[in-house]
Parts: sequence; C-alpha cells; structure tokens
Amino acid sequence: MTTLVEAGRSRVDEPDFDSWVAAKGPALLRLAYVLTGNGTDAEDVVQDVLSRALPRWSRIAGVDDPDAYVRRMVVNAHVSRWRKFRRREVPVETVHDRPVPAGVASEERDRLWRACQALPADQRTAVVLRFYEDLDYAEIAALTGVREGSVRSRVSRGIAAMRHELGEEDDA
Repeated sequence: MTTLVEAGRSRVDEPDFDSWVAAKGPALLRLAYVLTGNGTDAEDVVQDVLSRALPRWSRIAGVDDPDAYVRRMVVNAHVSRWRKFRRREVPVETVHDRPVPAGVASEERDRLWRACQALPADQRTAVVLRFYEDLDYAEIAALTGVREGSVRSRVSRGIAAMRHELGEEDDA
C-alpha cells in the first residue's frame, strides 16, 4: 500500500512502513544474520534499524532507493555493535533458518560458513554483500562507505583466506 505525500510542488508515491517491513523484513533479517552469524544478534540489529527508521520513514521513503538506504543502516548498525563491544564473533555449530541449496552437501555448506565466520568483519561484510546479496562493487562501496578499490581488495582477500581455510589454494 502506498500513500501520496506532498514533496515540494509534486506528489510522490511513498511506501507504507508496515507494508514495506512485511515485504523487506525477512531479507533484512537474512542480511543481518549473515553479517552477525547469530540469529539473536541479527534480530537485535534489525529491530534497532527499524526503530530508528520508523520516525524518519517519510524522509527515507522519499530517497531514490529506500531498500538500499535501510540495508546501509543494517550494515552500519552491525559495524557499530561490533566496534562497541570489541569482541570477536564465534562461529555457530549449525546454521538454521536457511534451506540447503540444491547440489551443496550440508557438510560443505557448514565448512563454507565456518570459513566465512573466521574472516575479519570488514572482509566478511564485503564477501557477504558481494556473493550473498549479489551486489556489485560500487553498491558495496556505497553501503559500507569505503572506496570501490578497498571493497575489491577486501573481497579478494576474503575469498583467498576462505580458499586457504578450506584447503582450496588457487593455482592461477
């Protein structure tokens, strides 16, 4: 459902906050889960972001891409929590909430997940946004507030570290 709102002299379609959260909330929760590695922390990050977004929703809904804006808020909230607590995250024994993709054995998926969780936060964030969220380097740079070259470096180093961890050294 959308409502029409006066924006200067023109009228703009603004998505209703409740409808938008119902549609986009699960994706935000999945992103936060992959970033934090913990369902409880992911829920806390998303709850914090949505509680900050609600009072400013008319302004957020007016930007070109409210989805990207709120995803950026999720990434920033995760980084802020990480910096605030100054703790290393611990990989979980088993990953829940996601079906196993076809063609990937459960054991292999768990190995990949543990390797991802072993990455430093900046590399993990870049790898998750690149391969899990399927964003391009420019979008990741905009979301994380770093230059595109830094994003490319973080993704490259993260993938190399994961290959090393998994015993799949790249010969090329």
